[in-house]
Amino acid sequence: MSEPARSLPPESSGRPAPGPLRDWLSAMKTHSPAEAPRRDPKAGHGAAETAWAPRVVAPAGPSPAAEPEDADISELMAENLMLKAKLRLEAERQDELQAILAEEIRTLRAHIQDEIGSLDELRAEQAEIRAERERFKTERERAAAERSALVGERDALREERDLWRARTEALAQPLFQMQKR
Repeated sequence: MSEPARSLPPESSGRPAPGPLRDWLSAMKTHSPAEAPRRDPKAGHGAAETAWAPRVVAPAGPSPAAEPEDADISELMAENLMLKAKLRLEAERQDELQAILAEEIRTLRAHIQDEIGSLDELRAEQAEIRAERERFKTERERAAAERSALVGERDALREERDLWRARTEALAQPLFQMQKR
């Protein structure tokens, strides 16, 4: 910013402008366009008639009330420029945040995929364990059935043994009784 803009005291025109905006406005107010030199109407008409020159016409609209309006317009334009700059900065900041967020989302997705992969491996392992448990259960049931069949067969053999023992004792009893006589 130029030195003249910094050296001028701030003007209070209703609402205070922010620092850089106030400096810019004060610089704009001090730098007004040079006005065209006005002709003296009392100077000779003869010189003006001999050489043609464009006639300077003062604008009909400018009045003393237009100057504060121009100041308000310039303030609004400056504020608009400042807001556009802030908006651009916020948009850049938002783009950066979105890029960071997108990277974080990608990282989380990769982590989730890894976790889902390990979860699938765990489920497959659990399924294998269940299948093995079912196989062991089936084998245990088969062994229990075989054991009960063997127990039944053993009991039948014991009964048959006892029966044969009783028969042999019954048949052998008359033989031993004869010898005692």
